[in-house]
Amino acid sequence: MLSRARSLTIAGIFGLAAIGIGTPIAFATDSAETATSDTPPSAVEDFQYPGAAAILQSEGIELKKGDGHIVLAACDGSVDQIKVSTVADSGANRKGEYCFDVTSPSGYLTLTLPRVFALETGDHPFSADLTANGATTTVNVAEGGFEPVGEGTVGGARSVLVEIRVTG
Repeated sequence: MLSRARSLTIAGIFGLAAIGIGTPIAFATDSAETATSDTPPSAVEDFQYPGAAAILQSEGIELKKGDGHIVLAACDGSVDQIKVSTVADSGANRKGEYCFDVTSPSGYLTLTLPRVFALETGDHPFSADLTANGATTTVNVAEGGFEPVGEGTVGGARSVLVEIRVTG
């Protein structure tokens, strides 16, 4: 019995010492509003492309998700860029050419870019998924390669580029 009393006394002393030196103590609250307003936002990455809405308005290309290793860039002819040729459309602010910088040996980007007719690369082989008439086709572009797709082929259907994957 004496040892139990001694344990409680020691625990009480440490508890008071913790309060005295400023150790924070959490108190439960019944207010759901307080809990949600004090909860920080989730730190889970959702891979959404930053500034996608503004890019769609100004550049005419819908960038959806990616891992950050393939990014839209100004075309400068460098060997670490992927170049995509499209049919320009001023009504949709769509340009005739888009380039992407590749910053890693692997990466992906999902997007929506209509009327693509050619894919080209320098140092990075990649694959691209295109949709036309309800079907998806994967095209592989070798290092230093050029591939006509969609309207760029004889009798080819209008194609939408939906994903780019760097594979090595």
